[in-house]
Amino acid sequence: MRSFTKTTLSLATAGLLIAGLSACSTTADATAPAENSSSSSFEEATPKALASIPALSGVDTSVLLDADFAAALTSLGLTPGTVGTATLTDGSLHFPITGGNVDYYDPEEDYRPFVQGSIEHEGSGFSLTAGETTVELTNFTIDPGTSKLFGDVSVNGESAATQVLLFNLYGGTLKPLQMDGDNAILEGTTVHISAEAAGLLNDTFMTDAVADQLLVGIAKITVATK
Repeated sequence: MRSFTKTTLSLATAGLLIAGLSACSTTADATAPAENSSSSSFEEATPKALASIPALSGVDTSVLLDADFAAALTSLGLTPGTVGTATLTDGSLHFPITGGNVDYYDPEEDYRPFVQGSIEHEGSGFSLTAGETTVELTNFTIDPGTSKLFGDVSVNGESAATQVLLFNLYGGTLKPLQMDGDNAILEGTTVHISAEAAGLLNDTFMTDAVADQLLVGIAKITVATK
């Protein structure tokens, strides 16, 4: 790990908030632009971003699977697997970053959410299989403004949902940003199953054991800043 320049810091700071800090999107924050829209000009409502990454190009988002989550899958008779370009290494699922963008606004101003954009992971995902039923969760998109992760769902090769909310991200345990060469490393955000995903999995596998907000694991996002 090495120190980093002011320019790299600005870009990495934008990426840092992608990791899902819950403070980015409170209810009050979400309504702030609407409240000001009648009395503010367009320029005031949409200030200039302090930092931007207009085209993300790598590297990946990984999730170190929680032991209780793995145990829950075993108890349900579910076998996990990878889809597309995803890999499973030392207990962590890795999903390559394929695109997206980030704008970071001054958090001291009223404009909310102060991190906007997306991180895209096209062509990768993971599967859960029980008997003759396989559910695939793929093409993940992280929305930094809402701290949510969306994705596509298929059951036995047939589309069941497109870009539905799959996981919620909580940044309370996020570690300080580190740099490795030109890559910003953001580790510690917890990943939890959404109510929508829990319901879909329960219905598909005919169980009620997949709980809303079940901890899946700890995320590590590695973002290329150049």
